[in-house]
Amino acid sequence: MKREKGFSSVEALIASTITLVMLAGAMTLLNKSLGISESSTTLTDLNQNIQAGMDFMVQDFISAGWGIPIGGIPIPSGAGAGPVKRPGPPGTNLFFTSQTVAAVNPGAGVGPVGNGRATDMVNILFADSLLALNRWQLTRVVSDVVGSSITVDPRTQISGIDNPIRPGDLIYLSNANGSTLQYVTGVAGQVISFNTGDPLNLNQPNAAQGSITQLSNAGVFPPTTATRVLLVTYYLDYATDPNMARLIRRINNAAAQPVALVIEDLQLTYDLVDGNTNPTGVETPVAPNSPNQIRKANIFLSGRSGVTVRDSGTFLRRSLTTQVSLRSLSFTDRYRT
Repeated sequence: MKREKGFSSVEALIASTITLVMLAGAMTLLNKSLGISESSTTLTDLNQNIQAGMDFMVQDFISAGWGIPIGGIPIPSGAGAGPVKRPGPPGTNLFFTSQTVAAVNPGAGVGPVGNGRATDMVNILFADSLLALNRWQLTRVVSDVVGSSITVDPRTQISGIDNPIRPGDLIYLSNANGSTLQYVTGVAGQVISFNTGDPLNLNQPNAAQGSITQLSNAGVFPPTTATRVLLVTYYLDYATDPNMARLIRRINNAAAQPVALVIEDLQLTYDLVDGNTNPTGVETPVAPNSPNQIRKANIFLSGRSGVTVRDSGTFLRRSLTTQVSLRSLSFTDRYRT
């Protein structure tokens, strides 16, 4: 019989080595493929996250100033007036420093520090289009030292609807004597109350300017209309989770609502129309300019991925910029000669 031979140990070792090398190459390719797939998914999520936050801001900037005076709405000021609180990031104690709340109220550098620099915030004011509160004049306006109230025409339903008047809403009152901004503290039937001591300190009937009392003639109010407005605030929240900052959208003094996650930086500048030099890229308008001259917002958002990349162990980072014209305010062609 012929002798039968198997593989020698050397041959087996060589074959095993070749097999291991091929397996190592295949695993490397598989790992790279998985890394590319994960990076692609992570990048898509990151881009969508930043875009979602930007979309919210763009929509609110487009609405800025709609349904309110171009010069803003007066708030309590002068003799007997206390400071009016300005919604902002957690841990801040901000107040409006002017006599009006403008359509756009800048807050350069008052947000938390992100990536080594202070971030911005902004308050945007516009009328709420979901309730035609100003369709008919008010049937009654009352003001005294402890607060004020208005009675809405019965043809306008303010309760039992999808978007009723609630405590915490802001109401813009206007008549031939001027206008003011009030904070709703109670609703009973068609009566809306503005008692003193509200969280923003807007209800100050004894203030020399910007109070509801200033809208009357010795206690008698001329025909007056009411409009619900929204004061929308944007800022970054690093306090809830320092490792995962969030872009916050806050309406009036209500609870913060995150609209984008892992946003590391928010920077805002503005283009003004002053009929002279029309400054651009202004962080905070200073005299003789004012926030009421803002006609365009320049937004910069940057963020990172929520997880690290497989190959490098680092986060992906992206930034997004855009410009928004404030359509509800007057337009000036700065390029016209």
